[in-house]
Parts: sequence; C-alpha cells; structure tokens
Amino acid sequence: MITFTKGINPNMIANNLEPFRPTHPGEVLKDELEYRKISQKQLASEMGISYTLLNEVLNGKRQVNTELALLVEAALDIPAESLLQMQARYNMLTAKRNKSFMEKLQNVHRIVAVP
Repeated sequence: MITFTKGINPNMIANNLEPFRPTHPGEVLKDELEYRKISQKQLASEMGISYTLLNEVLNGKRQVNTELALLVEAALDIPAESLLQMQARYNMLTAKRNKSFMEKLQNVHRIVAVP
C-alpha cells in the first residue's frame, strides 16, 4: 500500500528529482529586486543592514538567517519562512554533493542499540 503525504506520491520519479544546481534564496531575492526596480543600496538602507551583507546574500556568498528573512518579509512582503526553507534546501543539497562530507557520513557508525 502506498501512503500519500499531502497528495504527493513518493514513488513518482518527478517527486524525487533534485535540481542540477540548487537555488540560493539570494538569487530569488536578486531577481525580485530587479523586477521591482529596487536597488540593493535602497533595500539595505530600508532594512538597516550594510550593503555588503545584502550583496553577499544576493550573490550566494552568505546564508539567509532568521533575522534577515524577517527583515526581507517586512520590507518586501516575501514570507520569511519560505526564504528559510529555501536556504535549508540549498544547504541540504550542497551538503549531499560534498564528496568529502558524504564519505565522512558513510563512515559514521550507528551508536543506537537495537534490541
């Protein structure tokens, strides 16, 4: 018997695909700023953060954290939770593609006693 979670069939290939290149939330924010014709300097000033910090996020060099996500939500009405979920997904895919980390992960032995 197949169990569906929120209407998603886990056995369908399309539901298990990962993007070739994970999308950093900064890329989405950068596109949004361009679409709205808002400069990075203007947004940084409005949110009370440095231009450098915002630029690093928009260029995928720095992660979106909770505080920044909440500031973006207040300034642009983009849900903070969506940005954080996107960042978590990006982090997960990046870690899974890190060969040295995956080797380390495979070498970790379970320490939980199984009765």
